[in-house]
Amino acid sequence: MAEKNVKGSGLPIKAMLKRGEVKILVVEDDKFLRELLVGKLAREGFTVLEATRGEEVEPIVKADKPHIILLDLVLPGADGFEVLSSLKAASESSAIPVIILSNLGAREDVEKALKLGAEEFMVKAHHTPQEIADTVKRTLEKHYVGQ
Repeated sequence: MAEKNVKGSGLPIKAMLKRGEVKILVVEDDKFLRELLVGKLAREGFTVLEATRGEEVEPIVKADKPHIILLDLVLPGADGFEVLSSLKAASESSAIPVIILSNLGAREDVEKALKLGAEEFMVKAHHTPQEIADTVKRTLEKHYVGQ
C-alpha cells in the first residue's frame, strides 16, 4: 500500500522526516529533559524548535509554523494550560496538534488539558523518549496523512 502525502506538502511523511521538513516545537523548561527530547526527535528526523517559557510559544508558532507541539504544563510565566488555551483560540494555530508532556498526572489535569484541545496527555515519568517520539509520529499520521 502506498503511503499518503502530508496535506499540502506533496510528500509522504516519511520522506519529509528524512528531509528534516517536519517541525516540532518542544516547550520544556527543564534543560536536561529538553535536551534529551530535542536530541531524540532530531535523530528521528524532525526539525526541532525549542521554547522554555509559555510566552515564547506564540512568536515561534507564527514565525516557524510547527506541525506539532510538545507542551509541558508547569512553565515559568504563562503555564501550559494558558498556552494551550491561547493556541486553540487562535485561528493560525488551532489546528496544530498539541501533546501535553507533564509530570502532572491528576485526573482533573488530564481532563482539563483534553477539554482545552490537547491531542494526548503523557506523564513524563511514565514514558521513554522513544515512546514519546512514537506518539508524535502517530499523532502526525492521524492529523496530516490522507486529509
